[in-house]
Amino acid sequence: MAASQLSVQDQIRQLEDARKLVLGNASFYTQIIQGLLPIIGPSAQVELRRWGADFLAETFATPAIAPGQKESLSLLVMETLKLLLEDVNQDVLVLRSVIQTAASIYPLAVRWIINNSYDNHTWERMMAIKTRILRIWDTAPSTIRICCIKFAQRVVLAQTQSVHPEPRRGDVLDISLAMIPPNHPILEPPQLEAEATALLDRMLAILQENSSDAIIVDATLNTLSILIRNRPATSNRILNTILNFNPLKLANSPMTPKTKVLVKSLEKTTRMLLSHISRRTPPNSQTGRIQQYIERLMRSRAEIFDEGRAKRALAEPTDGLDAKRQRTGAVSSRPQIEITPLKPGPHTLADIFTYTKNDGLKNFNVSENVPAALAARVSVTTIARIDPQLLERAIQGVRDRLTALYEAQQESINPEKTPLDVEEDEDDYEPDYYTAEDTEQILNKLDSSPAGEHRELEKPAALGGLALPTFRLPPPPTLTGAHAVKAGDSSITKVFGTLRTLDDSAKKMKAGINRLAASSADRESWITLLSRLATRPNSEVDNASEDDEDTKVALLNTEVADTIRDCLFNYVLEDFRKRIDAAVAWLSEEWYNDSIQQRAASNSPHPHDVPLHYEKWTTRLLDGFMPYLHSQDKVLTRFLSELPSLTPAIISRVKQFCQDPSLVSLTITTLYYLVVMKPPARELALDAIQDIWTEYEDARPVAAKPLQRWRPAFMNAQAQQAITGSDAPTAAVVAS
Repeated sequence: MAASQLSVQDQIRQLEDARKLVLGNASFYTQIIQGLLPIIGPSAQVELRRWGADFLAETFATPAIAPGQKESLSLLVMETLKLLLEDVNQDVLVLRSVIQTAASIYPLAVRWIINNSYDNHTWERMMAIKTRILRIWDTAPSTIRICCIKFAQRVVLAQTQSVHPEPRRGDVLDISLAMIPPNHPILEPPQLEAEATALLDRMLAILQENSSDAIIVDATLNTLSILIRNRPATSNRILNTILNFNPLKLANSPMTPKTKVLVKSLEKTTRMLLSHISRRTPPNSQTGRIQQYIERLMRSRAEIFDEGRAKRALAEPTDGLDAKRQRTGAVSSRPQIEITPLKPGPHTLADIFTYTKNDGLKNFNVSENVPAALAARVSVTTIARIDPQLLERAIQGVRDRLTALYEAQQESINPEKTPLDVEEDEDDYEPDYYTAEDTEQILNKLDSSPAGEHRELEKPAALGGLALPTFRLPPPPTLTGAHAVKAGDSSITKVFGTLRTLDDSAKKMKAGINRLAASSADRESWITLLSRLATRPNSEVDNASEDDEDTKVALLNTEVADTIRDCLFNYVLEDFRKRIDAAVAWLSEEWYNDSIQQRAASNSPHPHDVPLHYEKWTTRLLDGFMPYLHSQDKVLTRFLSELPSLTPAIISRVKQFCQDPSLVSLTITTLYYLVVMKPPARELALDAIQDIWTEYEDARPVAAKPLQRWRPAFMNAQAQQAITGSDAPTAAVVAS
């Protein structure tokens, strides 16, 4: 009821979620298919039928489902497949997927009937499906016919003798007549084998008739290779048919591009099939015929397509020479370029660099129509392939145009500045000749000038006055504290991204006690670098004034350091069992930094408190470990034993693990290990075990053993107290 109220799109969306579920866990296929069959019947919407049929084809083709489970599922879907096939107006896509599903379940149905001879109803449904598919084989579209060919192949495989002499010890997916016991009440091997032979002849008829449908022929050839490999009894008949097949028959028709593609496809499929057969099968009488056929096929293909190229070559002009005489002299194929001088008048910079006379190309704006990246790639490729002499000639043409414009500007006279009373015989004016600016100088001027000054370059008078200005980069923007922290966070994120890609199982080199920290690019070096970035740059922060610039920078470093600590914390918890060494290395750096900071603060003229990070982050890691620990976990023992220092706060946090009854044994075992193997922390660990014995009654049997050895006085006192407490009620009863 709820499904009928949803739209088709919503139902398909829910079905896609179900598909994702079964792709992740194949055990849900049975439940999904049972819920799917009622909504993909013949009366359902075509979109739902398409989705359901495609899902069924995908289900029975996937190797994720065991053959036994597929056999059970085939019994569920067989009736739905039969109803979908019997609809004469069925959608083509639905029909295609249904036939693919039927091809997958036919061997399963045969095996089911072999083992369950009483189930006559199931075999009748399978026969109805097979009859319907074979009836529409010849009249259906090509996309349906290739599925029918695949179904016929599976029928032939199931109804012929297998290569395995003992079928029950062979491949479980290889269903054949050899598995049918004698006197089976439903399956008759002679009748089934005769039907398989007829279907094989029907498949081979496609090749014997030299069909021009390349899709059907290719599908047939692809199915025959499996029959030759798994059913050797059919190999001679199949090979004789293939060797009599002419894949180049279409070459006799007019050679259109479509015909050329079809001929090449048929020839390649046939050649690859025969080559595969000759390699996989042992040498026999057919091997020589196959090699001769392949060689003849390759020669015919070469003659057909080389003849086409030769005809096109003869159609080219011969420049008036005799067609019988070959032209052996070198012909210059170098492209020529025509450089015309500029006409008098004003010109833009684009006119100077333009050689084409096509107005369309002149008016084409590259910056608005072609992306900069594409233009750069095309320009680089073109310059790399251009003739160097042609490029040099084009550059020289630009130089000549610039020189001509410069000379024209020098020869022009400004009437406002020329004196009127100059006598010709006293005119001893000698102009100074300056070197004309080249192309690079003009481009630099154009790039460095404001947008409003570009129009001045359009006038010839401006070309002579161009001077290369001094170019200065604009000052960088002021780096604020927020920007600095953001950039630091981005860098840290990238570093941790690189850290996660490194191999944790890389072989570590033992460099000795004098090795350099972070001297390589492995995971350990990156952890050392990040740990020291988080702990080392923050000294003397608390001892400076807030207005000091150095203090402000140090405060920013503190924010970045806290970010690194958070990232290290998350990195360790992502896989704490494999990254416990990274946690120990990081916390060792924190302990060393806290020790140095405390020593420096106590020795300074103004003693002050310093923030301590070691204890804080150690307890946070313990809190992060706890939900994922189990009673046999060794990571807690390793972690506590490798820490540089154990404080009462850390031991107290470990003691709280006993709140979980499953971790009592692990907690006491870890503390007892610290008692035995870590003498500096022995008293703290014994105090913790004693507190556990006192606070948690369920832990007393486990905690009693270490306490009897290391704290016998405490255990004796507890025993005496227990005896005294049990005698007091008894004395009260006697007195009464």
